[in-house]
This record gives sequence, C-alpha cells and structure tokens, in this order.
Amino acid sequence: MKEDKINIRKVVKIIVFVIIIAIFIFYISKNVLNLVKQPTNSFILSNGDLYLEESVEGYIIRDEVVVQGENYKNGMLKIKNEGERVAKGEAIFRYYSENEESIKDKIQEVEKQIQENMPSNEEIMSSDIISLDEQIKAEIDNIAKSSELQRIKEYKSEIQVYLDRKISLIGQSDNVSDEVKKLIKQKQEYENELTKNSEYINAPVSGEVSYRVDGFEDKLKIGDFSYLSKEFLDNLNLRTGSIIPNSEEKGKLINNFESYIAVVSGSEEAKRARIGDEVTLQLSNSEKIEAEIEYINIENDDSRVLVFKITNNIEKLNKYRKISLDIIWWDYTGLKVPNSAIIDENGRTYIVRKRAENLEKILVKVKRQNENYAIVDNYDSDELKELGYTEDEISDMKKINLHDEIIITNK
Repeated sequence: MKEDKINIRKVVKIIVFVIIIAIFIFYISKNVLNLVKQPTNSFILSNGDLYLEESVEGYIIRDEVVVQGENYKNGMLKIKNEGERVAKGEAIFRYYSENEESIKDKIQEVEKQIQENMPSNEEIMSSDIISLDEQIKAEIDNIAKSSELQRIKEYKSEIQVYLDRKISLIGQSDNVSDEVKKLIKQKQEYENELTKNSEYINAPVSGEVSYRVDGFEDKLKIGDFSYLSKEFLDNLNLRTGSIIPNSEEKGKLINNFESYIAVVSGSEEAKRARIGDEVTLQLSNSEKIEAEIEYINIENDDSRVLVFKITNNIEKLNKYRKISLDIIWWDYTGLKVPNSAIIDENGRTYIVRKRAENLEKILVKVKRQNENYAIVDNYDSDELKELGYTEDEISDMKKINLHDEIIITNK
C-alpha cells in the first residue's frame, strides 16, 4: 500500500512537471504560435504592383460650339474632315444649293468642250503650265500608291485645283481660240453661280472639326459645373458606349486641349477625394489617361459627383457621350504580400518569416493595401524611435528581405 502511494506521488509529480514544461513552452512561443497556428501555405517575398480601382460610368463634357446654317435641309458637303483641326474663319462645310446638280452637269459639259477644242501643248506651253502638269502628275502617282480612301479623295481634290488653274492660264494664252476662251469664261460663270448659291459655314473659333452632334452640347457645358448632380445625369438617359451618329445638317468645333468626365461614386476613396487630386482613368480598351479632379459635389445620399479634367488623348473620346471606365485611385510598387500574411497586434502589423524550421515574427509597416494584397516595408530607425522602441530593441529587430519565405495564416 505504501509503495502504491509512493508510485502515485511519482506519477503526479511527473504529470505536474510535464504540465509546467508545456505551459512554459506555450508562453515562450505564444507570440508566434498564436499568430501562425495551423499555417496553410507560404510564399517567397517579391516585388509587385498594387492598385486600387473602381468601375464607374462617365459622362463626357467638352468645350464645343455647334455650327449650323440656314440651308441645312439641302444637305451638306464636308470641306473639312472629321477630326481635322481648323483655324477661326476657315470654311468647314457648305450646304448644297437647290440647283447644284444641274450646275455641275453644265460645268462638266463645258469642260468636255474645252478639252475637245484645246490646242496642242506645244502651242500653249509656259513655265507655269509645265509646273502645274508636274504637280498633277505627282498627285496621280500619289493616288496610285495610296490605299486610304480619305487620302485619295484629298489627292483628287488637289488635282481639280491644279486643273482649274491650268485652264485659267490657258484662257490667257494668245494661242487659244476665242471659242476656247468663251468656254473657259462660261465655266467660270457657272462656278461663280455655284459658289454664290451655296451657303458656306466658317469656323467661329479654332478647334477640331466634328460632325457627331447629339444635342447635349448645350446641356453638358464646361466652366461652372454646379448644375451637375446624380439626378441630372441619370435623367439624360444616355446609353453607355453608344457612338454619337454623324449629322448631315450641322457640325461643331471641339476644344482639343482639354475635356472633362463626370462620374458618380459612393466609394470611400471618392469621399476622401479632394479637388486637385491626380488619378489615372482606364478606358474600356485598357488605355490609361492621366486626370485631375476639377469639381466635387456632395449628394444627399453622401455619394459624390466628381468631374475629372483630362488633357491627353481627348480625340479618342469625341465619338462618345457616356462610357465605362475605371478610376485607378492609386498604384504602388514594393514588397507585395497577401493580406492573409499580415497579423495585427496591438495596433501594429507583423508578418511571420520562415527560415529552416524557425518562425520569426517581424514588425512591418503597411504602405498601401487593397482588399486582397498589401505593400509592406521595414521601418527605419527614426520611425521605430517614434513608435517608442529603444536603441537596443531596434538593433535586435529583424528585417524582411526580398526572397524571404513568408507564412500565410488562416484567418
């Protein structure tokens, strides 16, 4: 019986000793074990990019002046092409006259008669006519080499100009018959009649020519943006991504130095935004445009109407009034880790590094963070002192490095 009691005491002592050792080990390692219990994965620390983006719909607001004449029902002939830049006072397009086709037919008939009655080149040759012939030949060669319809149209237009000059010079030659001179004069009279009866529309301001007119040019104005609200934009009933159709009655001049995009957002980033902040806008084709916040309106539901000013790649937006885009609020490059590798403890952040079989908890600062990842870095000595660490503590601190193996924990 006595031996049984002694054996029981020994067993109890052993159990107590084991418990004490277990508690001791637990408390020694709890700062790591509590953080990385049941680690599920690890990864090698590397540099990466991190950004925070938000998908929104944007309304294009431009400095644009619509131009229209009185004879818009007659149809128009475009003198300047879509996207072409013009100076103030330049002719953009003209409206057809009511009897234009009839006059053109008469001009063609007269030109045919001139060609039939024209003397040989040797009789009328002059340095000016030779020069015009060379220019005409050069434009014909350009047409043969070009595959662009618009360029071919331009070359043909130049050829017609040179031909008209040539005919005018021929009419002044002494070797030309009175009949040819009469025909040339008649051609000029028809052309004058055509010009006289046509209504030419000139540019009231300099800018980029566009024939995409949708009627919102006077509703979405630049300058004072206080008229913009979530309700106002919704009531425009615009389709996202719809291309503005070409007008056959009017055109417009666009200021191609700046444009604006209005969006509605209720995100925390939008609520923190300030006028003058710079962001990047990413279009649906993945092209990125730098922008600056020009105006902010706070809505009753605490969302924001933000107006971004852009000064690059404006022409790519000219055929749209409403588009889908992403606001990239910020982007950052550095040591990139999953959020599941970051441990918050007493207001500070740590990661756990694995070297061989050892786990080390390392203090880090989070520079940027989104829903899934963070960019982290080491604190420098001055920053650690501000956090209250002593010189000895700082000298003993571990630092993370590129290619360290980091533990991802279950959260």
